[in-house]
Order: sequence, then structure tokens, then C-alpha cells
Amino acid sequence: MAVHVKRFPIFIAFALFALALPAAAQNNPKLTVTSSAFTAGSAIPVRYSCKSPKVESPPLAWKGVPADAKTLVLIVKDPDAPNGTFIHWVVYNLPVTLTRLDANVPPTEKLANGGLQGANSLGQMGYKGPCPPPGSPHHYHFELTALDTTLDLKPGATAAQVEEAAKGHVKATGDLVGTFAR
Repeated sequence: MAVHVKRFPIFIAFALFALALPAAAQNNPKLTVTSSAFTAGSAIPVRYSCKSPKVESPPLAWKGVPADAKTLVLIVKDPDAPNGTFIHWVVYNLPVTLTRLDANVPPTEKLANGGLQGANSLGQMGYKGPCPPPGSPHHYHFELTALDTTLDLKPGATAAQVEEAAKGHVKATGDLVGTFAR
């Protein structure tokens, strides 16, 4: 009987280890997302916000895109918005050969690099700068995702439509968070 008692904990340990393997295998590599305009965790400059008379998107750069990725998706979110997450920008089907987006991306359906823009939470095409209500700083997540496919979506898709179409195709993700307060 003592032999069976000792084997049982070992069996449980192996079973738990085996169950953990699929979860570990699903972890996606990380993309590094940066901006020359602000560092991770710091304030986004006014020129990229609603306080600027000419709002423009900030410059972004990234690295770590897997070799088997086919396109990139960029979604900018404010999870601190009073009525739920506010989507500031949706860009998808960006070519994986890109390593950056320059500042002031125009609010057009199709970008010169081939990427498509979706609708932000105001239903508008293109980047909408941070504009939180007065008070505590909000956190703006510049989420970049590498996919193993090109999304079959027309310009103007919502973030929810892009995220749904991307399910099962994610190869790597990265996030740059900036803050802004008024």
C-alpha cells in the first residue's frame, strides 16, 4: 500500500505537467512596439491629442515580427474611457515588411503601404487622438498583432470585426502604453 501512495503524487505531478504543456505552446512571441514621441508608460505629447489644433498620429516602430507572419494589425484602445473601451485607431492588413508607421498617417481607407484603416469609436476613419474627460490620466494601448493571414475585410471595419477575423491567426503580439490627461 505504501508504494501506491508514493506513486500517486508522482502521477499527479506528471499529469499536471502534461496539461500545462498545451497552454505553454500557445504563448505567442512578443513584438516590441516603440515610439520616438513617447516612451512606454509616459505621457503622450499634446500634438497627438485633441488639445492640438492639428491632431496627428504618433510615429510608431516595431520589431520581432515572426518570419511566418503575413500581415500586421494595429488597434489603439483607451480602456479607461467612462463608457467602456474607446477605440482610437484601427489599421489592418499592414505588410509585414513594414517596421514602422511615420507620424501623421492620413485618414484614408487605404494607406500608401497597402494597409487598410477601420472605424474608430466615433465611426470615423483614421486616428483619433486622446481626449479623456478632465481628471485622472487614461492609458492608451497601441496594440500590434502579427497574423498568419490577410484579413478578408473591407476598409472601415470595426476593432471588434478585425479582432474576430484575426482569431486563430495570431503569431505574435506587442503593446505600447502611453498616458494622457486633461
